Amino acid sequence: MNYILDLAIILIAAKFFSVVAKHFNIPEVVGMILAGLIIGPCLTGFVQESDFISQLAEIGVIMLMFEAGLETDMKKLKKTGLKASLIACGGVFVPLILGTILFMCFYGFGSFGSENFMKGLFIGTIMTATSVSITVAVLKEMNVLNGYVGTTIVSSAIIDDVIGIVVLTFVLGMKSGNSNVGIIILKTLAFFALAVVTGFIIFRIFKWLDTRYAHTRRITITGLVYCLLMSYIAEKYFGIADITGAYVAGVVLCNLKDATYIERRVDISSYLIFAPVFFASIGLKVSFSAIDSRLLIFSVAFVIVALISKVIGCSSISKLSGFSWRESLQIGSGMMTRGEVALITAQKGLAVGLLTAEYFTPVILLILCSSILVPLILKKLFKK
Repeated sequence: MNYILDLAIILIAAKFFSVVAKHFNIPEVVGMILAGLIIGPCLTGFVQESDFISQLAEIGVIMLMFEAGLETDMKKLKKTGLKASLIACGGVFVPLILGTILFMCFYGFGSFGSENFMKGLFIGTIMTATSVSITVAVLKEMNVLNGYVGTTIVSSAIIDDVIGIVVLTFVLGMKSGNSNVGIIILKTLAFFALAVVTGFIIFRIFKWLDTRYAHTRRITITGLVYCLLMSYIAEKYFGIADITGAYVAGVVLCNLKDATYIERRVDISSYLIFAPVFFASIGLKVSFSAIDSRLLIFSVAFVIVALISKVIGCSSISKLSGFSWRESLQIGSGMMTRGEVALITAQKGLAVGLLTAEYFTPVILLILCSSILVPLILKKLFKK
């Protein structure tokens, strides 16, 4: 019965520290991670990592990505169109390349496909993630969220997440032992082709359900079932991360009238149990025993490169797309924040052996630094 006690400790600790974090204008996610650090083996040892906790955390990841897909605003994507797509590409590939180089500078260069190369590539993949929840709050506060720059930032972040998930899928496919790049690409394309074809059918079914049973539990339950099935199919039959399937399921349903209702209902279960367990489980995995001077220096370099690479990638493409230098810096700075997607990516790396627990330290440090710095920078850049 220890797992029941573990769950109770995780939930109360995660809630308490998320409230404390919110009080100091820090993302609640950070508070939940700190809760895991405090109650886990790293400090007090009240809770130990177990299969039960890991499985709940995996469901939490799937639900978070499903919600992210449901929240996708297709109208905003269409509004900014090509410019947002190009900015997102810059925001993915510059951090990916610089992150890979950074890791190999510290831990040794390797040939394509070697262990060091794959680990470096995964560090770069973590850097590609963007979380604009804090950015959106700041832009809303300054009444510039619905302006052209604000809309571009949000749209770029959405597309950035899509490209980042494709990159993650590709990297995990390479690690799975299937080193044939052609096969990985074909499997990825096959999954997305299946998702598009079946998506039209699924969307029509849900549209009918939406008309007949609007705002009922059955449409929420059916949506969650679709999410879980897509997650299973993605990983089982295509070798693609389950979170990709969950995200795609959310995107398929995002244009429903009841999309917000489904997201809100799913979020209740996620908020109560699964998300706190997931974020706290990150803290449970962190180990300071292996931290040495090199890892400490690497953590600082990781944060600096992750922040600067986003600004370089997004701002340079913004400038080439016709924005002024000031607007370009506003867009690049708005894309610097990292959050749950970076943690989800890092956890996937840990699960397949591309990361070890001590590398969660630089990821958590990046989230903390970006959460504090970005609001300050944006307020300065938007100040007239």
